[in-house]
Amino acid sequence: MTYRVALVTGAAAGIGAACAKRLAKDGVAVGVLDLDEARCAETVEAIQAAGGKAIALGADVSQRAPVKAAIDKLREAFGPIHILVNNAGVTDFTPFEELTEERWDLIYAVNVRGPFLLTQEVLPDMKAAKWGRVVNISSSSAQTGAINMIPYSSSKGAVVTMTRSMAQEFGPYGITVNNIPPGSVMGTIMSEANRDRFQIPTEVLLQTIPVRRMGEPNDIANACAWLCLDETGYVTGQTIGVNGGRVVT
Repeated sequence: MTYRVALVTGAAAGIGAACAKRLAKDGVAVGVLDLDEARCAETVEAIQAAGGKAIALGADVSQRAPVKAAIDKLREAFGPIHILVNNAGVTDFTPFEELTEERWDLIYAVNVRGPFLLTQEVLPDMKAAKWGRVVNISSSSAQTGAINMIPYSSSKGAVVTMTRSMAQEFGPYGITVNNIPPGSVMGTIMSEANRDRFQIPTEVLLQTIPVRRMGEPNDIANACAWLCLDETGYVTGQTIGVNGGRVVT
């Protein structure tokens, strides 16, 4: 095998797109998946223009049938899947007392059931290869909590604990599972929504970040790519905070 194959969800823009491009730079063939397949074109074209391999995929990650169909399409194009980046997610800013069951269920369906379904579907490929990398993108709000974001922060907390349990269960097969909780990353749909909603001046926000700059999607992508190397096979079950020091452990 001359290359490995990755599936990156929520990869039409932001952190997901950056992760897809960074893995492709390392010679990985990438399935670029988002809810709307057409939105993946820009990411795919950027990878191909740089000499990489990529294919656009569309699926609602909370539903098994479309997930399975997308994964089958990726296997047909490039072969078995060795790397999974669970990045797709939805957020919410509703005060707790105003939350509906429907909104709560939607957030958990995408943020928690999504990684469960995707990991379950690609696991046979990784076990057969006796090698695999799963990187779950959680959130710094899972570490700190967040006002008016209880379903989102708690769902991302579930991703953290799911990561730890998966790492223990999959480790004997040569598969590592880690999570990255980003903090204050600009250029994403979520960060723009946060900025517009809370109207926090940038200079005030920077005072909470020791490195005194906002994060960029590539900051997360570089950590993701590192976790997917052969050389990091002894790193598993870990929370790799990429947040400029805003949250320390």
